[in-house]
Amino acid sequence: VEEESLERMGTGLKELDLVLGGGLVPGSLTLIGGEPGVGKSTLVLEVSRYLTQANKKVLYISGEESPSQIRMRAERMGFRSSNLLLTSETYAENISAMIEGARPTAVFVDSIQTIAREALPNQAGTVTQLRECTQILLETAKRSGIPILMTGHITKEGTIAGPKILEHLVDTVL
Repeated sequence: VEEESLERMGTGLKELDLVLGGGLVPGSLTLIGGEPGVGKSTLVLEVSRYLTQANKKVLYISGEESPSQIRMRAERMGFRSSNLLLTSETYAENISAMIEGARPTAVFVDSIQTIAREALPNQAGTVTQLRECTQILLETAKRSGIPILMTGHITKEGTIAGPKILEHLVDTVL
């Protein structure tokens, strides 16, 4: 078996790069879990700032805030960039098509619990929706070679909200 060497993409955050083994892996799906208000969205926006300042295109998908809210937060953090593509799209199939069309350097999904498959009757955040949407994002990451980092909520017990399979589908859980 030949070992494949993948060039990792630095995030601009030394500690995050350390726990990621040097940065984001092309084609990987990473899940960052945490309680509401702990700073998951801010962390993702900080990585977006670093990448866009390095002239890399970032697709930021938020089911929790509107693009104008994210842009205002970014401006408060001191950055504005035409390389930051913002959307509040929440259908997994449409997100996959956007990734394939825009070909960004990295994709951030905030949060997986807000994403749904249009064809399924269940609400976003249900076990079926989480499993199906994570699978679509995983396939998109692998096919495109673009790293996708998604945030996820945790329960009162401290576990990722949703089915245990969610943690098994992704490449990395933080």
